Amino acid sequence: MVKIFVLSEYSNNPPAVLGTGRIKIARGPLYELAAVQALVQDEEKLKAWTDKCRNDLRKWFDDDLQRVADLIGSLKKSDYIDSEWCENGKGAVAACDAYSIRRFERAPATGQALQMDYFLKFAVSKTGTLVLMVSCHP
Repeated sequence: MVKIFVLSEYSNNPPAVLGTGRIKIARGPLYELAAVQALVQDEEKLKAWTDKCRNDLRKWFDDDLQRVADLIGSLKKSDYIDSEWCENGKGAVAACDAYSIRRFERAPATGQALQMDYFLKFAVSKTGTLVLMVSCHP
């Protein structure tokens, strides 16, 4: 049996085993949005926690964590979707909040206005000092 390590501040009722699919957490949001937004004002407090997230940050944001921090900073409570347990593929789990946000941006090549919908999923670390990004993509 593999021991599961919970790396998030929220740690009530973690899954007994990994790889059982998405396990939703009924109570949510789990983290005070204003506290998360205050943490990411320092982009060094933002960490891509999964391989998929690292790949998405490279693909969609050119590894620019400040852009991701800006997205989190512009979230509103009404952007909240749900909460669930997520794993990082290395035996650790985190209880995460998921948000969706719509923004209007300019295409770099044409300057044309575009509507972009972003999906963000994150947890606050057990120490309360990092925001662990699980997912961040359009």
